Amino acid sequence: MRDTAPVRGHLPDENPGFVGRRTELERVSAALAEHRLVTVTGVGGVGKTRLALRAAHRAADAYPDGAWWTDLSQLDDDRLLVALVSDSVDLADHTPGAATTGLRRRLADDRLLLVLDSCEHLAGPCARLVAELLAAAPGLTVLATSRRPLGVAGERVVALDPLPPAGADALELLRRAAGEDFPAAGPAGEICVRLEGIPLALELAAAQIRLQGAEAVRDQLGTRLDAPPEARFDLLAHPERVWPSRHQTLRAAIGWSHELSAPLERLLWARLSVFRGPFDLASATAVCGGGPLDPTALPGALDGLVRSSVVRPPDAAGRFRMLDTIREYGATWLERTGETGTVADRHAAHFRDLARRAETEWHGARQLRWYRTVDAHHTDLRTALDRLLRTDPDAALDLVGSVAFAWSCRGRLREARGGLEQALLLSGTRGRVRARALWALGVTLVLQGESRPAQEVSESCAREARYAEHAEQAEHDGPGDLTLDAAALAGLLALTTGRPAAAYVVVGHVLDSAPGGPADSAARLRCHLVRVFALTGLGRLAEARERALHLRDLCRALDEHWTRTALEYQLALTGLLEGDPAAAAGHARAMLEGTRRLGASLGVALGLDVLATALAAAGDGERAADVSGTGEAYWRSTGQPRRGLPGLRALREKYTGSARATLGEPAYQEIFARALTGLPQDGLERALRGARQG
Repeated sequence: MRDTAPVRGHLPDENPGFVGRRTELERVSAALAEHRLVTVTGVGGVGKTRLALRAAHRAADAYPDGAWWTDLSQLDDDRLLVALVSDSVDLADHTPGAATTGLRRRLADDRLLLVLDSCEHLAGPCARLVAELLAAAPGLTVLATSRRPLGVAGERVVALDPLPPAGADALELLRRAAGEDFPAAGPAGEICVRLEGIPLALELAAAQIRLQGAEAVRDQLGTRLDAPPEARFDLLAHPERVWPSRHQTLRAAIGWSHELSAPLERLLWARLSVFRGPFDLASATAVCGGGPLDPTALPGALDGLVRSSVVRPPDAAGRFRMLDTIREYGATWLERTGETGTVADRHAAHFRDLARRAETEWHGARQLRWYRTVDAHHTDLRTALDRLLRTDPDAALDLVGSVAFAWSCRGRLREARGGLEQALLLSGTRGRVRARALWALGVTLVLQGESRPAQEVSESCAREARYAEHAEQAEHDGPGDLTLDAAALAGLLALTTGRPAAAYVVVGHVLDSAPGGPADSAARLRCHLVRVFALTGLGRLAEARERALHLRDLCRALDEHWTRTALEYQLALTGLLEGDPAAAAGHARAMLEGTRRLGASLGVALGLDVLATALAAAGDGERAADVSGTGEAYWRSTGQPRRGLPGLRALREKYTGSARATLGEPAYQEIFARALTGLPQDGLERALRGARQG
């Protein structure tokens, strides 16, 4: 999981197998210097992504606000296009309203390079989004890859052809991929010519060279490619999506690799095409097993696909992936076997189960691990949700209700809200699943600052919780977790709208009626957290601090992270109100450490605000200005203006005014601006280092 940061750029590491393309690289670089939209076009497998990545790394230093990468191959349609682009530029969009509002604000004043990779299946939506962003952000440059131009006014198209088949670059690519130093004359050179210098085709051939030798591969390709086109291998159902009629060699190369695969490998190849993101062995086994692919056979089949370069080797986290072109080929064969629906249903069921387990494990020592698991599998969780919204809305509500709180914590508020609202509309189920989804939606709305709709959802959540727990009354003695969470939501809404007394009453009433202690469930812990904040808002500071310290000790024993970071925020606020800025700063830094681990941009922004206030209260105007500037950068990454609990806003204004007066407005503004325009993760490190050194 990427660090919580609106860092100045995020590009994947370059592929060490990049070969040649000097002329093409110069053309792209020159085009980027003169045009705001450059699109690299070419057939599948020709190397558009590699060239764009090399060009982006080369050009990154020319953009003060960095170069950012968006892989669009994981999307089936344009519903999540804006959300994915926002996530790729580290915009944890907390804004309500039009989908592009936060993204346009994020980019408006920046000079950056945005790379959109694999636009062909979303060419129309991409064109509209790019046109809107270029109009809103004068400093924005877009580099796109697509099998066809986007058709936006001012677009500069750089067409990418295969490597010269008889040239040195094609042979060098084959050598590197195969791990052998072939002579220019001989089987390797003939392979390059037969495969027309197409990089992906050469990589597939290199994998077979490692298994069979160059002469055998040359002979097999000769047999295959010398045959009439219609006999090279069975035609695909949708050739126009992947295989332009003017270029059939890559199609033949992938089909040849398919034929050389063992039967179980071919079956696994087809079934793996259901994954849109990286996958691990456990997920592959759960989704793709069955029939001859039993748990003992599947790992060997997967190893075979890795050896033949159909599946990329696992990364450091043990996750595999397939290139989009190869995945599309597998999807066509899955359709031919008649298993498309079955495997998609198994994929959806697997990720629904993963979502449930993540929710179950939220309260306890495995919270952080499952939080990161949900983040790592985000693409396939979304794919599963989309499938279930079409086929089983009740199951869709269960899935999104299980992960929406984690999504909201991660800053994916639009996706959480959209998925919850759609599932709630389509599903007619009543009871526990619906109550949980309403609670998650209410939290999302509060985080977006939408207090009026949040109030309506809060009331619906309370009614649904009563309905569900009435049916389960035999199992409960007093309010259950659904009612507790409904009360916590109502209390959170009251706190954020300046009504601490109402928050205290609503959670206190439920807690007094519910047996058990705060560590017994996540819902109880959340209610106790709200009560602590309410006590702070009511000015009962000693009681609030005592309860907060007790809850923090419980969280440490549970190894619970989310509530612990919120408690550190409350303790920092209490320290400020009690006139102890040193204690407040210590708690603020503890909160920042926790929110950074959770990847919560909003939490980092809130923590930096309270730390800056504490530093200003202590008379350290320079560090207060530095931390405040970094905080502004994080607030901008949420798409929202600075906000927080009403009590902190008043304190921040008071002490920041004093710091400005003491330091002098010009000096304060200079430090603030330097932090705002610098690398925010560096500013966060400076804020955290202050405690370790001072």
